[in-house]
This record gives sequence, C-alpha cells and structure tokens, in this order.
Amino acid sequence: MAIAVPFEEKTDEQQAITEMVRQFADEQILPNAEHFDHEDEFPAEIVEQMKELGLFGVTIPEEYGGMGLDLTTYVMIVEELSRGWISISGIINTHFIGSYLLMKYGTDEQKEKYLPRMATGEIRAAFSLSEPEMGSDVQALKTNAKKDGDYYVINGQKMWVTNGLRSDLVFVLVVTDSDAEKRHQGMTCFIAEKVGGEHENTGDYAGLHVPPVLKKMGYKGVESTELVFDGYRCPAENILGGEDAGLNKGFAQMMDALEVGRANVAARGVGIAQRALELALRYSQERKTFGKPICEHQAIQFKLADMATQVEAARLLTIRAARLKDAGERSEMEAGMAKLFASEAGRFCVEESFRIHGGYGYSKEYEIERLYRDAPLLLIGEGTSEIQRMVIGKTLLQRHKI
Repeated sequence: MAIAVPFEEKTDEQQAITEMVRQFADEQILPNAEHFDHEDEFPAEIVEQMKELGLFGVTIPEEYGGMGLDLTTYVMIVEELSRGWISISGIINTHFIGSYLLMKYGTDEQKEKYLPRMATGEIRAAFSLSEPEMGSDVQALKTNAKKDGDYYVINGQKMWVTNGLRSDLVFVLVVTDSDAEKRHQGMTCFIAEKVGGEHENTGDYAGLHVPPVLKKMGYKGVESTELVFDGYRCPAENILGGEDAGLNKGFAQMMDALEVGRANVAARGVGIAQRALELALRYSQERKTFGKPICEHQAIQFKLADMATQVEAARLLTIRAARLKDAGERSEMEAGMAKLFASEAGRFCVEESFRIHGGYGYSKEYEIERLYRDAPLLLIGEGTSEIQRMVIGKTLLQRHKI
C-alpha cells in the first residue's frame, strides 16, 4: 500500500532554497530590522545581498537570467522573508508581480528588454492600481491615457504604490477608452519607465512626479507613495503585450496578477504569524509568574495551541492556492481564501503573542511591538478581508450554480 506524500512536503530544491533564505533572515534581516524600522530607512545593504542571492529573479525563466522557479517555491521564500520582516518581502512583491505580467502577457521584445535586468535586480518594478478616491473598486479609476502619434499621454494620480520612488518601471492601469460599453473593457496596462530624473535623490521625472513618501504606522523601510502623471508620454510599444494585443486588455491582466499577489500576501501572513508564535514560545518559557514559567499556565497553553493551529492552517491554504496556480487552474477563490485566512491569522497570532508578552509587548525593546504595527497592513493590501469574502462568495455561487 502506497503511503501518501504529505501535502506540504518540499522538494530537495525547495528545501535547500528555504533553508538558505531562513539563514539569511536569521543572520541579516532579524538583527537589523529594528534599526531600519525605527529610522524608516530603506534597507539598501539587505537589498544588495538579496540581489546576490538571486531573489529578484526567482520566477523569471533561466533564459532571461532568473531561477525559473514556480509560484509555490516563491511563496515559501516570501514566508521566510516575512518571518524576518514583512517590509523585505514588500520590496520584491511588486517586482515579482511586474515580472509575472511580463512573462505571461509581454511581447518578446518587452521580455528581452526588461527581464534580464529585472532578474538581477538591476531594475526593479512597481505595480499601480489604487487611486486617492478609489479603494477596492478598480472600475472607478480615473487616470487616463490619450493617443498622440506613437505615444499615449497619461494624466492622473495613483496612490499606495509600494516601491513607488525607487522602482525603475511601473506597471500602471489606466483608462484608454472612456466610452467602452463596460468600464473594465476600456482599461490598459502600461509599462511606465522613469526617465529624466535621478530616482535616489528626487521624485521628479519627465511628466511623472513622486510626492514625498507617505508616513505609515508600520510597514516601514519600504516606501509607499503617490504617483502623479502630468502629461507623461508613454510609447505605444510599452502597452503590456503591445498595442495590437494589449490595448483595453489591462483589467483582465491586472486581475490575473492579483491572484498571485494574494498568494504573496497570504505567505506574508504565514511568515509574520510564524514569527509571532516563535516569540511567544520563547518568552512564555522564560517569563515566570507565581513561581513557574507562564507556559505552564493552561491559559497560556491554550493561546499557544490556537496560534500554532492557525499557522499550520494558513500555510496549507497558501501552498494549495499556489499549487493550483502553478497547475494552470483557476485559483481566484483559493487565493482569496488563503489571503483572507492567512492575513487574519497573522493579526490573530501577533495579538495573542502581544498579550503573552504583557506590558513588555508594548515596549520597543521587544520585537513583538514591531509585528503589532506591521500586521494590520495584511488586512488591507491586495484587497481587504471584506473584498476577499465577496470574491469567495461570488465564485462559490458560480461554481455551484443550480
């Protein structure tokens, strides 16, 4: 009788890579995260090491200089990075989404132009949907592009762009046909290059202005910005997939990318939940009350049990969503489930760990304080928990229509 392979079992390659990334997190990220978080400083030294490890090209095919690995391996890597500090995973997430869009929808010329330099981290990508007056309702976006010869002139304002300042490319969704019968049928994704500016020192480019970095409660170190397009001229050849195939196809392309983006955020939730559990396990065995370590109190054991169960369940949901996507299956519901459960598990585990730490959890001397400020981001990014429930509910009804 054959023995079933455990669902979460890793291949030898996955095992080697995740062990390498975990060691990197233990040695380079965790000891330095407090400094970068406190100063809200971009972790340039860590990013340089990530380039050397090839982490910017994990999913990019080998022919373009990447590792050519699947989404499942990628989410395993993101979990390990997020266990160290979720801001580090944020630095590669939008870059990863950009490379995914290029690999799936880009022309051969676009792939050859960008992917080799993206694989090494020489150039990095950002991904832009949100606008100041548009939350989860993507069809309400106002940024538009009008054709002018061989160019499209883009005008409008984008919001909450991770890597908005330091990225070299921005995959941006805009309206190109305001008269489309259905609004989403008139949207196009452009590959907007930053030209005519020094991105380390200024936020001004030809037709594109990046206002000062937004101040945030958590998720520090990685910048979140607005992008103001004011007469930005984008070549028609920079329409994702080319003008013939890509014009007015941007909405479907971006929604596809959000599926992998949600798997990524789910992995971040698993990573931060895992770290919160580790901190709680250690502190509860060191701290004593009433003459014994607090881990011997049943109330604390119940918290640890609930946390560990949530971590395991979140990890399994995340791996399942990634494996479905790798198999070419529709995974909008599974990615939504993973993102919903894992982000809520991240918040839950961080809060329970915070409670176990008691008053010390409120002190900046303890790591859990940083996690407590970082975790809420996951409830919002790539669609709120409420939006995930809408996606799950609608897809359930579509798949089980009577």
